[in-house]
Amino acid sequence: MQEKETFDTVFLVQLGELTLKGSNIKEFEQRLVQNTRLYLEGVESHVHLRSGRMFIECPAASIPAVEFTLRHLIGINGWARAIQCEKNIDSIKAAVMKTALQAKEQGAKTFKVDTRRPDKSFPLNSYETSAQAAEDVYEQKILEVDVHKPDVMIRVEIREKCYVYGNAERVNRGLPVGTGGRGLLLLSGGLDSPVAGYRMMRRGMKVDCCYFHAYPYTSVQAQEKVEKLARIISQYGIETHINIIPFTDVQMRIKEVSRTHEPVGGIKADAYSTLLLRMCMMRCATMVAKHIKSKCLITGESLGQVASQTIENMEVTESMCGLPLLRPLVGLDKEEIVDTAKQIGTYETSILPYEDCCVLFSPKHPVLRAKVEDAKLLYDALDCEALIQEAYEKREVKLFNVRDQVWKDFGTKEIK
Repeated sequence: MQEKETFDTVFLVQLGELTLKGSNIKEFEQRLVQNTRLYLEGVESHVHLRSGRMFIECPAASIPAVEFTLRHLIGINGWARAIQCEKNIDSIKAAVMKTALQAKEQGAKTFKVDTRRPDKSFPLNSYETSAQAAEDVYEQKILEVDVHKPDVMIRVEIREKCYVYGNAERVNRGLPVGTGGRGLLLLSGGLDSPVAGYRMMRRGMKVDCCYFHAYPYTSVQAQEKVEKLARIISQYGIETHINIIPFTDVQMRIKEVSRTHEPVGGIKADAYSTLLLRMCMMRCATMVAKHIKSKCLITGESLGQVASQTIENMEVTESMCGLPLLRPLVGLDKEEIVDTAKQIGTYETSILPYEDCCVLFSPKHPVLRAKVEDAKLLYDALDCEALIQEAYEKREVKLFNVRDQVWKDFGTKEIK
């Protein structure tokens, strides 16, 4: 990555929530710049941060890679390609005119010019700069003025250099990945868990994954589907490891005990089979999390969405965790989750018709309000700690790295 050469294209990046961090803001800024450079490793570009703005300079060939980065980078509020011009009103007017013409080509009919002037030595104040910068666009009837809801807001920022740009593209917001610790996501092939992982990444958390596979009851295609979901969310988290855990023997033990065990509290063990599976998963996931030094587990549970997600049943699930259990979707409805899945690109993969092990082994009449003590009696009857330990030891680990995607899609050079 080049640090000194000046390039023709400049991207101006608006920082987000990290600007509120007070005395430790430098840590967040440094992480954001570091993450951006990780995305662009091997891409000809120059990343630097000054006075609450991040700038990426690059040649034309690097523009697609930079735009991909900015659409996936967490910790920024928006970005735009900017025109860098001299700090005089004639240069600013020319840049505003160029931006207005580009906006008109894209269908804009109205505009407003807004100026920020961190450099107070500039002879015009912000209002005067905006008024004079808009003159030619208005007088030549390129666009009409609308100060309330313009189609394009043309912004002028007068800093150590002057930057002019149109509407910023709104992106992921949140805090830079890596500032919020490390968590382990229980990733299934459904809609919910990838969204849960993404939401925790937006809180600055580095997210790794585990997936419980029950071959041959779940297909190779089901595993490939989950791996694709891990690859997609790695585009937001820079990289993620997925632990693929063979859980067939555990599930067969649950099926056997559910069929033969005497009722507990008048409820047959079969009604608890999904909860017992989730308890075993939590036990195994805790082992993985502690091994990789994750501070918490993450699930895609949403209160009341399915039978295993009543508050009582969620208490049973959590009783087997040796770490904090985070449920970032707990208060969301399905429509909100689907909207986010579409936004981040996981929706089309999540709806592929390859069922996970939870669905295949679900009872016809699951318990809705389980008691922790009853569930633990049944769990003890499983006598499956050795099977869980064996599954943990046989796990397969794969790494998905966003830089692989950048190299593949944009033809950038591989880093040795």
